[in-house]
Amino acid sequence: MNDVDAVRVAVARELPRALEDLGRLVAIPSVSMLAEHADDVQTSAAAVAELIRGLGWSDVRVVAAGGRPAVIAHHPAAPGAPTVCLYAHHDIQPTGAAGQWASDPYVLTERDGRLYGRGAVDDKGAIAVHLAALRALGGRPEVGVTLFVEGEEEVGSPSMDAFLDQFGSELAADAFVLLDSGNWAVGRPAFTSSLRGLVDVVVEVRTLDHAVHSGQYGGVVPDALTTLCRLLATLWDADGAVAVDGLTATPVADLEYPEDRLRAETGLLDGVRFIGRGSAVERLWGQPAVTVIGLDAPAVEGASNTLVPAARAKVSLRIPPDQDAPAALEALKRHLVEHAPFGARVSFGEATGAPGALLRFDNPFAREAVAALSDSWGVEPVFIGMGGSIPLAGELMRRFPDAAVLLTGIVDPDSRMHGLNESVDLGDFERAAVAEALLLGRLGRREAS
Repeated sequence: MNDVDAVRVAVARELPRALEDLGRLVAIPSVSMLAEHADDVQTSAAAVAELIRGLGWSDVRVVAAGGRPAVIAHHPAAPGAPTVCLYAHHDIQPTGAAGQWASDPYVLTERDGRLYGRGAVDDKGAIAVHLAALRALGGRPEVGVTLFVEGEEEVGSPSMDAFLDQFGSELAADAFVLLDSGNWAVGRPAFTSSLRGLVDVVVEVRTLDHAVHSGQYGGVVPDALTTLCRLLATLWDADGAVAVDGLTATPVADLEYPEDRLRAETGLLDGVRFIGRGSAVERLWGQPAVTVIGLDAPAVEGASNTLVPAARAKVSLRIPPDQDAPAALEALKRHLVEHAPFGARVSFGEATGAPGALLRFDNPFAREAVAALSDSWGVEPVFIGMGGSIPLAGELMRRFPDAAVLLTGIVDPDSRMHGLNESVDLGDFERAAVAEALLLGRLGRREAS
């Protein structure tokens, strides 16, 4: 029996237990962005630590650096063997309208070969994959393993810089495997080769020092909400391409993203056109994208005929992989100030930014990882870009320039992470565990570079 067949048998043996673990984690509502779930995030971290201790590891700690709790655990390398750091996160997004889920979002539920539940794929499923792979190797592979499971990825990892300053030396490794990305399709694995960065800013428009009657003054005095709407509309050209000067574009993976597939994956309504210019992958992975993700304005219910004096919006800007985040933020602010209608006053509130990344695969550990995915899935992996932002990837590349930083995952186009009915494909879950076990086993038999 070759190593692939042997690992498949071992992972299949451990799969039921791994799915039980996943069900336990999904049951914990560890929503990091909501203060009322702070205790649940603590509970989730403790549960992850307990599961890792079940491998027989003694060096397992729940730690923090002024933010939400993370878990760091170590298994030492055999003499001459390299060390791999396996990453996931245990915090989740809110469920949204829980009643619109087909099943309880906090009860892991199997339907038609998929497992449904909040966090099933993003990213508690990755924790279970790590556990299944390690158990398939008896919990103690020859390769050194560090497990790093953070608790604030879904809010942008605001304490990550401080965390890495304090604990970065404990994460040092020859290779990092970040299991928090997507595959090209069910049954077709992928590595992420590029990530867009992210800039968020709150913008406030003010036109009056107090509210006034719209019938008495409307038509002469501009209200802040309408003015804000006009200002936000200037962020796009007529075809939906971003119209902010100073933003760049980055060449990305040369793949065809069929329009019918994109429509099906996103649920775009009949008659609604795509926005922007260039190929789909250029727009998704290499160009900037602006989204208004929140508004502070009077609610429709109970709205009165009033000219409101101030209105706010949160603007999210995805930036190309090699765009400087502070420069992009300044470009966005400058655009909003310079395009303010009617001389309205524009000010800014909280702003955050994180750069993107271009990941490399010219490393022997990366080549081993590509081979492991190929052997597990039976097909060559696709190299894709990712429109979302994972700032940790770029930060690890900066702090550990000689290490391989590998970004892959168990997300597929039907996973609906962050949305209703989030799910993971059972077959891809198992194949990911096989690939990881293959990688760890093979690296344990080679000398550290």
